[in-house]
Amino acid sequence: MVIKNAALETVCGITSTLPKNNLPEIAFAGKSNVGKSSLINGLMNRKSLARTSAQPGKTQTINYYNVNGELYFVDLPGYGYANASVEVKAKWGKMIENYLQTSEMLQVVFLLIDIRHKPGANDIQMYEWILAHGFAPVIIATKLDKINRSQVAKQIKLIKETLQVEKGTLVFPYSAQTKQGREEIYQFIDEKVLGLQGEFTPE
Repeated sequence: MVIKNAALETVCGITSTLPKNNLPEIAFAGKSNVGKSSLINGLMNRKSLARTSAQPGKTQTINYYNVNGELYFVDLPGYGYANASVEVKAKWGKMIENYLQTSEMLQVVFLLIDIRHKPGANDIQMYEWILAHGFAPVIIATKLDKINRSQVAKQIKLIKETLQVEKGTLVFPYSAQTKQGREEIYQFIDEKVLGLQGEFTPE
């Protein structure tokens, strides 16, 4: 996958009507501090197109990024921010659920998990939520550069066991700093979403 152009096209709040797109959509879900915007920027080869914030939980919209005129990256509101009010958390949940239920072009949901930590209750709930809506989540284990290489296999095993993932669930370790893992994610998108020649074979 070669990024030729990428642009923020649509921003939807809690009362917005979701757009009826005619291109495949890839959704990104994860805790508010898991590095979701950094991942999306890294995949789009942009420094700051996806909105990042020093204050976790600031993203309260669903953001659609048009990539190469071929597909959309859909940034879902971050969840699990402890300081958010119950009312705000409920709104984020409704936005995410509405998107998963109504999007006709959603092909893949990437669920981001911080590789350094055992998935929390919110992560488990989101994983089960995605499954319940008929999608097989693809896990992206972020912040790869924050742990030693010798710890990677152990932490991925912990993520899989905690989430009780279905057999065959893919896990892509990723570093926003070094971009390690990006090519593997590109390959997956090329073959599973864009239908380019070849069959994806994870390591």
